[in-house]
Amino acid sequence: MNAQASTLPAGKAPAHQTHRFALLLKREYWEHKGGFLWAPLVAGGISLLLTLMALIVAEVMGRRAGAQTINVDGERIMINALDLGKLTQHIGPEEARHLADGIDLSLLMASSWPFIVLGFVLFFYCLGALYDERKDRSVLFWKSLPLSDRETVLSKVVSATLVAPALATAAAIVTMFGFLLLISAFVLLHGGNPVQLVWGPGSPLTLVGQLVAAIPVYALWMLPTVGWLLLCSSWARSKPFLWAIMIPLFAGLFITWFDVMQAFDLRSTWFWKNVVARMLFSVAPLTWLDVARIEAMDMDGPGAIRSLFDLRSVYSTLLTTQLWAGVVAGAAMIFGAIHLRRHRELAE
Repeated sequence: MNAQASTLPAGKAPAHQTHRFALLLKREYWEHKGGFLWAPLVAGGISLLLTLMALIVAEVMGRRAGAQTINVDGERIMINALDLGKLTQHIGPEEARHLADGIDLSLLMASSWPFIVLGFVLFFYCLGALYDERKDRSVLFWKSLPLSDRETVLSKVVSATLVAPALATAAAIVTMFGFLLLISAFVLLHGGNPVQLVWGPGSPLTLVGQLVAAIPVYALWMLPTVGWLLLCSSWARSKPFLWAIMIPLFAGLFITWFDVMQAFDLRSTWFWKNVVARMLFSVAPLTWLDVARIEAMDMDGPGAIRSLFDLRSVYSTLLTTQLWAGVVAGAAMIFGAIHLRRHRELAE
Protein backbone atom coordinates (compact mmCIF):
# COMPACT_ATOMS: atom_id res chain seq x y z
CA MET A 1 0.00 0.00 0.00
CA ASN A 2 1.20 3.52 -0.69
CA ALA A 3 2.48 5.37 2.33
CA GLN A 4 -0.08 7.23 4.41
CA ALA A 5 0.49 10.84 5.31
CA SER A 6 2.56 11.01 8.48
CA THR A 7 0.42 13.70 10.06
CA LEU A 8 -3.22 14.68 9.89
CA PRO A 9 -4.88 17.98 10.77
CA ALA A 10 -6.16 18.19 14.33
CA GLY A 11 -9.53 16.51 14.77
CA LYS A 12 -9.31 14.80 11.36
CA ALA A 13 -9.41 11.00 11.24
CA PRO A 14 -8.05 9.10 8.24
CA ALA A 15 -10.64 8.33 5.59
CA HIS A 16 -12.27 4.93 5.94
CA GLN A 17 -11.34 2.39 3.30
CA THR A 18 -14.90 2.09 2.00
CA HIS A 19 -15.10 5.89 1.71
CA ARG A 20 -11.89 5.95 -0.32
CA PHE A 21 -13.18 3.19 -2.56
CA ALA A 22 -16.45 5.07 -3.15
CA LEU A 23 -14.44 8.15 -4.14
CA LEU A 24 -12.42 6.02 -6.58
CA LEU A 25 -15.64 4.75 -8.15
CA LYS A 26 -16.86 8.34 -8.52
CA ARG A 27 -13.56 9.24 -10.13
CA GLU A 28 -13.94 6.44 -12.69
CA TYR A 29 -17.52 7.48 -13.42
CA TRP A 30 -16.74 11.16 -13.95
CA GLU A 31 -13.66 10.44 -16.04
CA HIS A 32 -15.55 8.00 -18.25
CA LYS A 33 -19.07 9.38 -18.08
CA GLY A 34 -19.21 9.68 -21.84
CA GLY A 35 -18.63 5.95 -22.35
CA PHE A 36 -20.49 4.66 -19.31
CA LEU A 37 -23.62 6.81 -19.56
CA TRP A 38 -23.93 8.84 -22.72
CA ALA A 39 -22.76 6.22 -25.24
CA PRO A 40 -25.51 3.71 -24.27
CA LEU A 41 -28.10 6.49 -24.14
CA VAL A 42 -27.09 7.77 -27.58
CA ALA A 43 -27.20 4.20 -28.94
CA GLY A 44 -30.70 3.78 -27.53
CA GLY A 45 -31.72 7.12 -29.02
CA ILE A 46 -30.44 6.06 -32.44
CA SER A 47 -32.46 2.85 -32.12
CA LEU A 48 -35.61 4.86 -31.39
CA LEU A 49 -34.88 7.28 -34.22
CA LEU A 50 -34.53 4.41 -36.70
CA THR A 51 -37.77 2.91 -35.38
CA LEU A 52 -39.56 6.22 -35.85
CA MET A 53 -38.20 6.52 -39.40
CA ALA A 54 -39.33 2.97 -40.18
CA LEU A 55 -42.84 3.73 -38.88
CA ILE A 56 -43.01 6.91 -40.96
CA VAL A 57 -41.93 5.04 -44.09
CA ALA A 58 -44.48 2.30 -43.37
CA GLU A 59 -47.19 4.94 -42.90
CA VAL A 60 -46.34 6.71 -46.15
CA MET A 61 -46.22 3.47 -48.13
CA GLY A 62 -49.48 2.31 -46.55
CA ARG A 63 -51.30 5.49 -47.49
CA ARG A 64 -50.01 5.26 -51.03
CA ALA A 65 -51.33 1.71 -51.28
CA GLY A 66 -54.84 2.96 -50.43
CA ALA A 67 -57.78 0.74 -49.55
CA GLN A 68 -57.22 -3.01 -49.77
CA THR A 69 -59.22 -6.16 -49.12
CA ILE A 70 -57.72 -8.94 -47.00
CA ASN A 71 -58.95 -12.39 -46.00
CA VAL A 72 -59.14 -13.10 -42.26
CA ASP A 73 -60.53 -16.52 -41.26
CA GLY A 74 -62.47 -16.76 -44.50
CA GLU A 75 -64.02 -13.30 -44.12
CA ARG A 76 -63.21 -10.49 -46.55
CA ILE A 77 -62.37 -7.23 -44.74
CA MET A 78 -61.92 -3.87 -46.45
CA ILE A 79 -59.28 -1.75 -44.78
CA ASN A 80 -57.97 1.70 -45.53
CA ALA A 81 -54.20 1.19 -45.33
CA LEU A 82 -54.46 -0.54 -41.91
CA ASP A 83 -57.34 -0.85 -39.46
CA LEU A 84 -55.95 -2.55 -36.37
CA GLY A 85 -59.27 -2.32 -34.57
CA LYS A 86 -60.93 -4.66 -37.06
CA LEU A 87 -57.93 -6.96 -37.20
CA THR A 88 -57.93 -7.32 -33.42
CA GLN A 89 -61.43 -8.78 -33.47
CA HIS A 90 -60.20 -11.75 -35.52
CA ILE A 91 -57.07 -12.62 -33.55
CA GLY A 92 -57.19 -16.18 -32.24
CA PRO A 93 -55.13 -17.83 -29.45
CA GLU A 94 -52.39 -18.95 -31.83
CA GLU A 95 -52.06 -15.51 -33.41
CA ALA A 96 -52.06 -13.91 -29.95
CA ARG A 97 -49.20 -16.16 -28.86
CA HIS A 98 -47.13 -15.25 -31.91
CA LEU A 99 -47.97 -11.58 -31.35
CA ALA A 100 -46.69 -11.79 -27.76
CA ASP A 101 -43.42 -13.44 -28.82
CA GLY A 102 -43.00 -10.91 -31.63
CA ILE A 103 -43.44 -7.97 -29.25
CA ASP A 104 -40.99 -9.45 -26.72
CA LEU A 105 -38.44 -10.06 -29.47
CA SER A 106 -38.88 -6.49 -30.73
CA LEU A 107 -38.38 -5.15 -27.20
CA LEU A 108 -35.16 -7.12 -26.79
CA MET A 109 -33.86 -6.01 -30.16
CA ALA A 110 -34.64 -2.37 -29.41
CA SER A 111 -32.96 -2.56 -25.99
CA SER A 112 -29.90 -4.40 -27.32
CA TRP A 113 -28.29 -1.27 -28.78
CA PRO A 114 -26.97 0.09 -25.44
CA PHE A 115 -25.50 -3.34 -24.62
CA ILE A 116 -23.74 -3.62 -27.98
CA VAL A 117 -22.10 -0.25 -27.40
CA LEU A 118 -21.28 -1.30 -23.85
CA GLY A 119 -19.14 -4.18 -25.14
CA PHE A 120 -16.91 -1.79 -27.11
CA VAL A 121 -16.80 0.72 -24.26
CA LEU A 122 -15.68 -1.88 -21.71
CA PHE A 123 -13.03 -3.35 -24.02
CA PHE A 124 -11.25 -0.05 -24.59
CA TYR A 125 -11.87 1.20 -21.05
CA CYS A 126 -10.09 -1.80 -19.53
CA LEU A 127 -7.36 -1.66 -22.14
CA GLY A 128 -6.49 1.94 -21.30
CA ALA A 129 -7.37 1.96 -17.60
CA LEU A 130 -3.80 1.47 -16.33
CA TYR A 131 -1.81 2.26 -19.47
CA ASP A 132 -3.15 5.79 -19.97
CA GLU A 133 -2.28 6.90 -16.45
CA ARG A 134 1.30 5.77 -16.98
CA LYS A 135 1.45 7.40 -20.39
CA ASP A 136 0.27 10.83 -19.19
CA ARG A 137 2.18 10.40 -15.88
CA SER A 138 -0.96 11.01 -13.82
CA VAL A 139 -0.07 7.77 -12.02
CA LEU A 140 2.58 9.75 -10.12
CA PHE A 141 -0.11 11.97 -8.66
CA TRP A 142 -2.39 9.09 -7.70
CA LYS A 143 0.47 7.18 -6.11
CA SER A 144 1.23 10.21 -3.95
CA LEU A 145 -2.21 9.90 -2.36
CA PRO A 146 -3.06 7.47 0.46
CA LEU A 147 -4.55 5.00 -2.02
CA SER A 148 -3.33 1.47 -2.49
CA ASP A 149 -2.73 -0.14 -5.87
CA ARG A 150 -5.25 -2.81 -4.89
CA GLU A 151 -7.98 -0.23 -4.27
CA THR A 152 -7.24 1.57 -7.52
CA VAL A 153 -7.29 -1.53 -9.71
CA LEU A 154 -10.35 -3.01 -7.98
CA SER A 155 -12.23 0.27 -8.47
CA LYS A 156 -11.65 -0.12 -12.19
CA VAL A 157 -12.79 -3.75 -12.05
CA VAL A 158 -16.01 -2.82 -10.23
CA SER A 159 -16.61 0.07 -12.63
CA ALA A 160 -16.28 -2.28 -15.61
CA THR A 161 -18.25 -5.20 -14.21
CA LEU A 162 -21.04 -3.50 -12.24
CA VAL A 163 -21.25 0.27 -12.70
CA ALA A 164 -21.09 0.38 -16.51
CA PRO A 165 -23.47 -2.60 -17.02
CA ALA A 166 -25.95 -1.10 -14.55
CA LEU A 167 -25.96 2.20 -16.45
CA ALA A 168 -26.28 0.40 -19.79
CA THR A 169 -29.18 -1.62 -18.40
CA ALA A 170 -30.90 1.60 -17.34
CA ALA A 171 -30.37 3.00 -20.84
CA ALA A 172 -31.76 -0.24 -22.33
CA ILE A 173 -34.87 0.01 -20.13
CA VAL A 174 -35.45 3.63 -21.20
CA THR A 175 -35.04 2.55 -24.83
CA MET A 176 -37.46 -0.34 -24.34
CA PHE A 177 -40.24 1.88 -22.99
CA GLY A 178 -39.52 4.52 -25.63
CA PHE A 179 -40.02 1.81 -28.25
CA LEU A 180 -43.29 0.81 -26.60
CA LEU A 181 -44.53 4.41 -26.71
CA LEU A 182 -43.69 4.71 -30.41
CA ILE A 183 -45.48 1.48 -31.26
CA SER A 184 -48.44 2.49 -29.08
CA ALA A 185 -48.76 5.78 -30.94
CA PHE A 186 -48.71 3.90 -34.26
CA VAL A 187 -51.40 1.51 -33.02
CA LEU A 188 -53.60 4.41 -31.84
CA LEU A 189 -53.17 6.12 -35.19
CA HIS A 190 -54.70 3.08 -36.87
CA GLY A 191 -57.64 2.54 -34.56
CA GLY A 192 -56.11 -0.11 -32.34
CA ASN A 193 -55.94 -0.46 -28.58
CA PRO A 194 -52.29 -0.32 -27.38
CA VAL A 195 -53.16 -2.09 -24.13
CA GLN A 196 -54.70 -4.98 -26.04
CA LEU A 197 -52.19 -5.15 -28.89
CA VAL A 198 -48.89 -4.04 -27.31
CA TRP A 199 -48.75 -3.71 -23.53
CA GLY A 200 -50.97 -6.69 -22.77
CA PRO A 201 -49.35 -9.33 -25.01
CA GLY A 202 -45.84 -8.05 -24.33
CA SER A 203 -43.95 -8.53 -21.08
CA PRO A 204 -41.92 -5.34 -20.60
CA LEU A 205 -41.80 -5.52 -16.79
CA THR A 206 -40.74 -9.16 -16.88
CA LEU A 207 -37.99 -8.38 -19.38
CA VAL A 208 -36.83 -5.45 -17.25
CA GLY A 209 -36.55 -7.70 -14.21
CA GLN A 210 -34.64 -10.29 -16.21
CA LEU A 211 -32.18 -7.72 -17.56
CA VAL A 212 -31.48 -6.42 -14.06
CA ALA A 213 -31.14 -9.94 -12.66
CA ALA A 214 -28.58 -10.81 -15.34
CA ILE A 215 -26.11 -8.10 -14.25
CA PRO A 216 -24.29 -10.24 -11.62
CA VAL A 217 -23.95 -13.15 -14.07
CA TYR A 218 -22.62 -10.79 -16.74
CA ALA A 219 -20.16 -9.33 -14.22
CA LEU A 220 -18.73 -12.73 -13.36
CA TRP A 221 -18.67 -13.90 -16.96
CA MET A 222 -16.65 -10.92 -18.22
CA LEU A 223 -13.87 -11.28 -15.62
CA PRO A 224 -11.45 -13.16 -17.96
CA THR A 225 -11.55 -10.35 -20.52
CA VAL A 226 -11.44 -7.62 -17.86
CA GLY A 227 -8.50 -9.30 -16.14
CA TRP A 228 -6.59 -9.89 -19.37
CA LEU A 229 -7.06 -6.34 -20.65
CA LEU A 230 -6.08 -4.82 -17.29
CA LEU A 231 -3.01 -7.06 -17.21
CA CYS A 232 -2.00 -5.86 -20.69
CA SER A 233 -2.80 -2.29 -19.70
CA SER A 234 -0.49 -2.47 -16.68
CA TRP A 235 2.28 -4.37 -18.46
CA ALA A 236 2.59 -2.95 -21.99
CA ARG A 237 4.96 -0.03 -22.42
CA SER A 238 3.38 0.80 -25.79
CA LYS A 239 0.57 -0.38 -28.08
CA PRO A 240 -1.44 -2.36 -25.50
CA PHE A 241 -4.14 -3.08 -28.10
CA LEU A 242 -1.75 -5.06 -30.28
CA TRP A 243 -0.37 -7.01 -27.32
CA ALA A 244 -3.87 -7.81 -26.05
CA ILE A 245 -5.02 -9.09 -29.44
CA MET A 246 -1.91 -10.74 -30.83
CA ILE A 247 -0.85 -12.84 -27.83
CA PRO A 248 -4.12 -14.86 -27.66
CA LEU A 249 -4.31 -15.12 -31.45
CA PHE A 250 -0.73 -16.35 -31.82
CA ALA A 251 -1.29 -18.78 -28.94
CA GLY A 252 -4.36 -20.12 -30.73
CA LEU A 253 -2.46 -20.48 -34.01
CA PHE A 254 0.39 -22.28 -32.25
CA ILE A 255 -2.04 -24.67 -30.56
CA THR A 256 -3.80 -25.31 -33.87
CA TRP A 257 -0.70 -25.81 -36.02
CA PHE A 258 0.96 -28.24 -33.64
CA ASP A 259 -2.31 -29.84 -32.50
CA VAL A 260 -1.30 -29.45 -28.87
CA MET A 261 -4.81 -30.09 -27.53
CA GLN A 262 -4.72 -33.63 -28.91
CA ALA A 263 -2.49 -34.52 -25.96
CA PHE A 264 -5.51 -33.76 -23.73
CA ASP A 265 -7.94 -35.58 -26.05
CA LEU A 266 -9.45 -32.24 -27.09
CA ARG A 267 -9.83 -30.38 -30.37
CA SER A 268 -8.13 -27.08 -31.11
CA THR A 269 -11.54 -25.45 -31.28
CA TRP A 270 -11.83 -26.01 -27.51
CA PHE A 271 -8.86 -23.68 -26.97
CA TRP A 272 -10.27 -21.03 -29.29
CA LYS A 273 -13.68 -21.13 -27.60
CA ASN A 274 -12.65 -21.44 -23.95
CA VAL A 275 -9.39 -19.49 -23.89
CA VAL A 276 -9.03 -17.10 -26.83
CA ALA A 277 -12.70 -16.11 -27.04
CA ARG A 278 -13.04 -15.79 -23.26
CA MET A 279 -9.95 -13.57 -23.07
CA LEU A 280 -11.11 -11.22 -25.82
CA PHE A 281 -14.89 -11.32 -26.14
CA SER A 282 -16.42 -12.04 -22.73
CA VAL A 283 -17.40 -8.37 -22.37
CA ALA A 284 -19.73 -8.77 -25.35
CA PRO A 285 -23.37 -8.96 -24.23
CA LEU A 286 -25.13 -12.32 -24.00
CA THR A 287 -21.97 -14.37 -24.58
CA TRP A 288 -22.74 -16.03 -21.25
CA LEU A 289 -25.78 -17.76 -22.74
CA ASP A 290 -25.18 -21.49 -23.11
CA VAL A 291 -25.76 -22.30 -26.78
CA ALA A 292 -26.41 -25.97 -26.05
CA ARG A 293 -29.14 -25.03 -23.59
CA ILE A 294 -30.75 -22.63 -26.08
CA GLU A 295 -30.79 -25.28 -28.79
CA ALA A 296 -32.47 -27.72 -26.40
CA MET A 297 -35.24 -25.26 -25.56
CA ASP A 298 -38.64 -25.31 -27.24
CA MET A 299 -38.41 -22.12 -29.26
CA ASP A 300 -41.91 -22.73 -30.67
CA GLY A 301 -43.55 -22.94 -27.25
CA PRO A 302 -45.43 -20.09 -25.58
CA GLY A 303 -43.22 -17.39 -24.15
CA ALA A 304 -40.14 -18.72 -25.98
CA ILE A 305 -38.42 -15.34 -26.04
CA ARG A 306 -39.00 -14.67 -22.33
CA SER A 307 -37.76 -18.15 -21.44
CA LEU A 308 -34.31 -17.28 -22.79
CA PHE A 309 -33.88 -14.77 -19.97
CA ASP A 310 -35.93 -16.20 -17.13
CA LEU A 311 -34.20 -16.50 -13.77
CA ARG A 312 -33.70 -20.24 -14.08
CA SER A 313 -31.94 -19.89 -17.43
CA VAL A 314 -29.87 -16.90 -16.35
CA TYR A 315 -28.67 -18.27 -13.03
CA SER A 316 -28.10 -21.79 -14.32
CA THR A 317 -24.95 -20.29 -15.83
CA LEU A 318 -23.61 -20.07 -12.27
CA LEU A 319 -23.54 -23.87 -12.20
CA THR A 320 -21.15 -24.19 -15.15
CA THR A 321 -17.43 -24.83 -14.87
CA GLN A 322 -16.82 -22.42 -17.76
CA LEU A 323 -17.96 -19.48 -15.68
CA TRP A 324 -16.02 -20.31 -12.52
CA ALA A 325 -12.86 -21.29 -14.38
CA GLY A 326 -13.05 -17.88 -16.02
CA VAL A 327 -13.59 -16.20 -12.66
CA VAL A 328 -10.46 -17.86 -11.24
CA ALA A 329 -8.40 -16.96 -14.32
CA GLY A 330 -9.72 -13.39 -14.31
CA ALA A 331 -8.97 -12.96 -10.59
CA ALA A 332 -5.41 -14.22 -11.14
CA MET A 333 -4.84 -11.73 -13.96
CA ILE A 334 -6.33 -8.89 -11.88
CA PHE A 335 -3.90 -9.80 -9.09
CA GLY A 336 -1.09 -9.62 -11.65
CA ALA A 337 -2.30 -6.20 -12.80
CA ILE A 338 -2.22 -4.96 -9.18
CA HIS A 339 1.34 -6.22 -8.75
CA LEU A 340 2.49 -4.70 -12.04
CA ARG A 341 0.95 -1.32 -11.27
CA ARG A 342 2.99 -1.21 -8.09
CA HIS A 343 6.29 -1.79 -9.87
CA ARG A 344 5.83 -0.96 -13.57
CA GLU A 345 7.69 1.94 -15.13
CA LEU A 346 5.99 4.77 -17.00
CA ALA A 347 4.72 4.02 -20.48
CA GLU A 348 6.56 5.33 -23.51
